[in-house]
Amino acid sequence: MPKKRDGGGLSKTQQAAKFLGVSVLAGAVLAGLALPAAGALGLTAKGSVEGFDDIPANLKTPPLSQRTRILDAKGGEIAKIYSRDRTVVDLKDMSPYIRQAIVAIEDARFYEHGAIDMKGILRAVNKNARSGGVSEGASTLTQQYVKNVFVEEAGDDPDKVAQATQQTIGRKVKELKYAIQVEKELGKRKILQNYLNITFFGQQAYGVEAAAQRYFSKQAKDLNLEESALLAGIVQSPTRYDPLNAPQEATKRRNTVLQRMADLKDISQAQADAAAKKPIKLSVSRPKNGCITASDGAGFFCDYIRKVFLNDKNFGKSRKARLQRWNEGGMTIRTTLDPQSQKSVQASLRDHVYADDPVAGAATIVEPGTGKILGMGQSRPYGFGENQTVINLSVDHGMGGGAGYQPGSTFKPVIAAAALEQGTSPEQEYPSPYRMQYPSPVQTCDGEWQGTDMTQNENKEEVGPYGMKEATAKSVNTYFVQLISDMGICPAVKMAQKMGIERADGKPLQQVPSMTLGVQEMSPLTMAAGYAAFANDGEYCSPVAIESITDARGRAMKVPQTSCRSAMSKRTADTINTLLKGVVEDGTGKEAGLQGRDSAGKTGTSDSRYAAWFVGYTPNAAGAVWVGDPMHKRKMYDISIGGVPHDKVYGADTPGPIWRDAMSGALADRPAPQLPTVPVGDPAKDRPQDDDKGHGAHKPGRGHGGDNKPGGGWHIPGFPNLLGGGNGGW
Repeated sequence: MPKKRDGGGLSKTQQAAKFLGVSVLAGAVLAGLALPAAGALGLTAKGSVEGFDDIPANLKTPPLSQRTRILDAKGGEIAKIYSRDRTVVDLKDMSPYIRQAIVAIEDARFYEHGAIDMKGILRAVNKNARSGGVSEGASTLTQQYVKNVFVEEAGDDPDKVAQATQQTIGRKVKELKYAIQVEKELGKRKILQNYLNITFFGQQAYGVEAAAQRYFSKQAKDLNLEESALLAGIVQSPTRYDPLNAPQEATKRRNTVLQRMADLKDISQAQADAAAKKPIKLSVSRPKNGCITASDGAGFFCDYIRKVFLNDKNFGKSRKARLQRWNEGGMTIRTTLDPQSQKSVQASLRDHVYADDPVAGAATIVEPGTGKILGMGQSRPYGFGENQTVINLSVDHGMGGGAGYQPGSTFKPVIAAAALEQGTSPEQEYPSPYRMQYPSPVQTCDGEWQGTDMTQNENKEEVGPYGMKEATAKSVNTYFVQLISDMGICPAVKMAQKMGIERADGKPLQQVPSMTLGVQEMSPLTMAAGYAAFANDGEYCSPVAIESITDARGRAMKVPQTSCRSAMSKRTADTINTLLKGVVEDGTGKEAGLQGRDSAGKTGTSDSRYAAWFVGYTPNAAGAVWVGDPMHKRKMYDISIGGVPHDKVYGADTPGPIWRDAMSGALADRPAPQLPTVPVGDPAKDRPQDDDKGHGAHKPGRGHGGDNKPGGGWHIPGFPNLLGGGNGGW
């Protein structure tokens, strides 16, 4: 029977002899550690073999953590993310010089011995005995590889790293057992390849490919002789032989490697001498790791991708498992971010809100019908410096955002949509005084609200009666307070839920009539996605940021998909389009109107002007812009924003132009379809001039018909005319 290699089915007696022979003969000097003789440890033959056999033979090599590339929708790179900068490459993609150099300096007899180098152990024992101490170890390259696997498996856990690197007998015995298994199963070529991919070369570079890029800005396959010798020399002590911080020590070490290669006949002495005379020439590529390196303000979107990954069970059953998978990296993540839209969003924010302004701005664009996030940016750059932040002001708190911001009157279209779905006519008229008390009681989903709260309009001149179209264009608070009071709060809550509009803090919407005025904090992404339903025939699609993911082997991974649902009828959506087109054509949002393109939207300003908004859409994009103090402390009175002074800030004069410019650039050279609308009359304008009676006297639920016929109610096909009215319905 032919003799088997180390660990290849030997008997317990043979294993004991081998194990004890190594321990006693070497004084158990392994990897620079002088171990006591076996007898002093109580390692009898029987105990040694049983302990050796108890170690599992299967070394579970963890996936090597690598770079993850995050790309935009066109394939452009947004950022590289990694816990360890590494790109795994095949041995054939490494320079022959680096393969020779690492073997020459780390384990010259690598191709001659098995897992354990007996000659190396004897040499170490002899040298250590003569020196009277421990100056040389005898770990083979295979054993070093096994140790690196333990370190890789430990990840960034300091306790596990300490365990993986501890110099104990148990750890060394375990390394030996696994080294035997690795030699048997992988073979020399694969061991060398794995070693060169796993080992640390300093300067945050793991593996020879990352090291070649870091120090020489080239691929590992293109390394020349002196470059290869330099990298091979670093491995023993990445700090001591760091060519950036210790060039003299690095040069000495490089030359030692070169001479070792000449001694082993890998290169000629002349080659070694010539290379040794050359000064170290570096072409350093500084590591660009993380979302902070993203361009065009995409750092916040990049961080949002990470949050999506860590919160989605597609990528692991537990958050811990998902975090581990993220840190392993090696993925290529193609996102929905449209580079044209992103550049336009960021440019508009930069022009209108300065990074050092006392307030900030944020904007998000999504695509109706798909939920794809096309752009996401803010005025304060991503980072940790002055006037920077890592809080994503566009998203909910649970996804890396703040506490949210009161959307003000941008919430009124949600109330209007709920009322229309209940059968209210778009021509419903209310007295709408300048100031009024909330009607009480008002029905909620599980009872009723009672109170004595007061509300008023922005201007004293805003006095009704108004129909829904004019009330929306002028953003008349008292009109919408009466509308929700007649309709009840529950339909409004349910409409918001169907449109995906939720509080930024994750809490349920408060069922109070003041919700019509947008007093509960929302995020720009939430509002943009909600408004996209108006542009999409009433169908809401949840926001998505990831198109596809492939792992290090090019295999596709399952990614979260948008979820679409009907939030309202097409008739309701088309009616909202009509109302909100009036806002940008003749109402508070004139400054946000787009040239040569159908658009609709709504302005909003919170109480005390802590926040100002514009949310709007076209058939192919919906966007939300917020401006305010993220800390909810600075009121926007007597303030300069983007170099423009304001007595007080409105949704129309700051967020509106930001939205206009961002959307104009995002949609440049793209189709300009029309928004579907329906005719909506304006009772106040349609009323005869001599009709001075009944101003403010219309009863709830009654309105003029679309053909100016008295009593013409709002009728949804297939439903009874719930609000009465004659035969002039739709």
